[in-house]
Amino acid sequence: MFPIFDLGSQVVAFGGRIFAQKTRPDSQEEAKYINTPATMLYDKSRILYGLNKAGVAIRKSNSCILVEGYMDALMAHQAGTENVAATSGTALTSFQLNILKRYSDNLFTAFDMDVAGDSATKRGIDLAQAQGFNIKIIVMPGKDPGDVAKDPNNWQNLINNPKTIHDFYFENTLARFDKNTLEGKKEISKILLPVIKRIPNRIEQTFWIQSLSNNLSVKEQDIIEELSKVKTGVTEFSKQETPEIIEQKSRMSLLEERLVILSLRSPQNLKLIKEDDLKYLSPKISFALNYFKVNGLEVKDVEEKEFLNYILMKSEADDYFLDKKSYDLNKSKEVELCEEFNCCLKEIKSMIVKNRLDEISSEIKKAESENDTEKVRKLMEEFNCHSKSRCDFERA
Repeated sequence: MFPIFDLGSQVVAFGGRIFAQKTRPDSQEEAKYINTPATMLYDKSRILYGLNKAGVAIRKSNSCILVEGYMDALMAHQAGTENVAATSGTALTSFQLNILKRYSDNLFTAFDMDVAGDSATKRGIDLAQAQGFNIKIIVMPGKDPGDVAKDPNNWQNLINNPKTIHDFYFENTLARFDKNTLEGKKEISKILLPVIKRIPNRIEQTFWIQSLSNNLSVKEQDIIEELSKVKTGVTEFSKQETPEIIEQKSRMSLLEERLVILSLRSPQNLKLIKEDDLKYLSPKISFALNYFKVNGLEVKDVEEKEFLNYILMKSEADDYFLDKKSYDLNKSKEVELCEEFNCCLKEIKSMIVKNRLDEISSEIKKAESENDTEKVRKLMEEFNCHSKSRCDFERA
């Protein structure tokens, strides 16, 4: 079993590998890997296995080595190569590439890439090329990286001698077709022109065009004309995987959600909510707390139902991490949850009052500029009243 971690080193999924196949003649063949299906926490197209451990080494070396499987990544780390992460057998996606961009623009691939075929791996490499990554290919000698890494010296030698993507494409393509025949020239250009089309850097693209011109013994202008007819499909592929914009929640929203989750984790906390406290909370949070406090409360509003479902699922997801938390040996878990609940509620109240104090300060300045002494006096009274409330919250 392979625990799969997110960037915060929290377990979000598992991958299981079957080493021994069934031996009964009438049994069906089992899959080599069985993975956690997609969940709210886990989407394999958005996670790179081992990146939580490899991040520092990637930044330090300014390069990331990508392999396909869990064992490939583990064996590479065991061989002393720490800047290694795995795609878990899937194609590279824009989500993963956007994450890698935070660490380095230099990408080394150490897995099979079918130059001619329209494989998922090839599409991922094409997408990385279109996003401006500097890509190099570590050519495996007919073995998986995990097997090669059993010999650390051999593995290190391959890493130290990667091929540029230019050399890799040209060597593999020219080896498959006869560049001296018309048919061969057409097949070679059919493979290489889409690759050239996707290169974002015009200088690098010109270099590829010159190389193809020299190898096929044709004019550069003819290649450029043919290049204009090529449709790569990368734009559509990229658009399809563009990450949706995730709403950035305010500190207040996060605190309020946490308050509800702590209420679900310890129902005793619900009894700590007083009627006067609800005025400090947003309507949906007040409703949620009231819903969990009063049995049989009917919910008709669609948005309220969706929010309750969201809170319940988030609470279930938090259960694992809260259970793993190290609690003070001198206190029970219930006591610590109660203290955290009170801390959240106090912080929410304090923030609400602080925001109101800021508003009153602005109103006082405006009233002073208008020489409205009566309004200034009333605002000052309100300001002092809220200041006292805030002090009371912080002392509680």
